[in-house]
Amino acid sequence: MTLAVGLVQTTTGLDPEASAAQLSAAVGRLARAGASLVFTPEMCGILDRNAPRLAAAARPEAEDPVLAAARAAARAHGVAVHLGSLAIRLPGTDRLANRSFLIGPDGAVRARYDKLHLFDVDLPDGSRYRESASFVPGAATAVADVSGVRVGLAICYDLRFPALFQALVGAGAELLAVPAAFTRPTGAAHWHVLLRARAIETGSFVVAAAQTGTHADGRETYGHSLVVDPWGEVLLDMGEAPGEALAALDLARVAEVRARIPALRHARPIPPPDLTGLAA
Repeated sequence: MTLAVGLVQTTTGLDPEASAAQLSAAVGRLARAGASLVFTPEMCGILDRNAPRLAAAARPEAEDPVLAAARAAARAHGVAVHLGSLAIRLPGTDRLANRSFLIGPDGAVRARYDKLHLFDVDLPDGSRYRESASFVPGAATAVADVSGVRVGLAICYDLRFPALFQALVGAGAELLAVPAAFTRPTGAAHWHVLLRARAIETGSFVVAAAQTGTHADGRETYGHSLVVDPWGEVLLDMGEAPGEALAALDLARVAEVRARIPALRHARPIPPPDLTGLAA
């Protein structure tokens, strides 16, 4: 089976209504071009590292305009949508979840995933990120079937934690979604190699729709939305310009590669190291 996937690469700003219109139009264009499953980046409704301003703009899931627009577009065009993530206000609090949504072609939400690993770091270029100032980490993983493929969900910084991807594949995932807003320095250094590594380790397709360019909050993101096949071959690299692209996934490659390199079947529990030699 060949699955046509569409990717949206954006420079998201501070206006969720504008983001909703932009993403809805992009989903329509990609659906008309033949996509069965469309992927969008992390924080594709509003991208803002100003914590008070972000908190003021965020809405509960039932009121989020981007989620509503994505569900309506999926239903109107008969296409599944992986909404990379949104800043969702949690009930009864001013705290947020960085939440991903997998939407079926009927517009129904098939799966939700709240980002497990939060990015708190001071970078050498002076940039400072404190995701935990706004967001609460998730407490569960998510895998769901859509468009004939089983999809495992992750978000951005999760990419650096391979045990998460092993758990998703253990639950049957054949395609790993990694929407992101990678910074330029870390993107240039690690983005391609980490995504290829996750694909190779798990024998899975990896689809990573990414933010790109200079944003209204002042941050710069790396772009280079990627599609990687189970052998680690890059099928699509969107570079740094905002836009849309299509890729064709031969889903038979998953079983083929996993049979060729049966590492998933050979995995064994890792015993703790023997530290007796350190006692002297």
